[in-house]
Amino acid sequence: MLELTFSADDLAGTRFAISPLWETVAAVRVLKYPDEHALHRRWAEAVRPRLAASGIRLRPLSELVGPRLIAAFACPPPTSPAPDLDLELAALRRQPHDRVAADRAALGLPPEPDPQAGLDRLAETVTRFWDVALAPYWPRVRALLDGDVLHRARLLVSGGAHRLFADLSPGVTWMGDQLNVPRARPDTVPLDGRGLLLVPSVFAWPKLFSLTVPGWQPLLRYPARGVGTLWEHTEQDAPAALAKILGRSRARLLALLDEPAATGDLARRAGLSAGGASQHLTALRDAGLVSAHRTGRYVLYARTEIAEALLAGRP
Repeated sequence: MLELTFSADDLAGTRFAISPLWETVAAVRVLKYPDEHALHRRWAEAVRPRLAASGIRLRPLSELVGPRLIAAFACPPPTSPAPDLDLELAALRRQPHDRVAADRAALGLPPEPDPQAGLDRLAETVTRFWDVALAPYWPRVRALLDGDVLHRARLLVSGGAHRLFADLSPGVTWMGDQLNVPRARPDTVPLDGRGLLLVPSVFAWPKLFSLTVPGWQPLLRYPARGVGTLWEHTEQDAPAALAKILGRSRARLLALLDEPAATGDLARRAGLSAGGASQHLTALRDAGLVSAHRTGRYVLYARTEIAEALLAGRP
């Protein structure tokens, strides 16, 4: 059991962050150990052939992901509530070389001959993997993570630390000034005024990941609420009001993008010619409603956060 002891300052400094870099690294773990992640099978089945077509060499990243341990330097704690991937990769490139060597040794890996070149190579691998495997899905993932943070914030306001931590993850309990977290290696860690960083995660499921190593911001990465529904087929009819603004064909294409898809597949499902679908998708992309992601010979289209909000009827 890991025991995190809080002062009043620690409790006041407890905060949330979302980390695209962590999700990228944890997603590699899903692909590397598929038997442990049945919940993400649909995502993995869609992504594997795209990765194969892209020719990405994942080893610089995948070797840092073990069955129970992930190299901490590969995903440093986010320093702002919602950093973008570029900001987190800049922090990755600045990791101290002695920290890199220690983390690699803990995983049984040899030291990098040129540590800075290794960090740069790792950042490039993360970027390429993100582009193929995560970026097309990020609006959906981000919406779920944002929803979890909002839910937790409301719990904290309505019931304090007891309610905030009550259903964070199985086995996590709040007692007095202490948070008890299941962990194989027992330890007691005073937060010493640093507070606790809570990072909801899609690809952490079903595990809880803690970081309490000296020199790091203490954090917990926990499974976000609603992960079980994330990859469900949720194709919906476009709202009539949206169709009046965009036109039926463009609104229909948006509704069909419940998961990233290529032009040919969208054209077939929408009853359009390939050329017609391509023109509509270009217009939607220019309007900021879809994004395009090249994967090998194909371009995958995905809804943006604005489009997700429009289809959900949110302001």
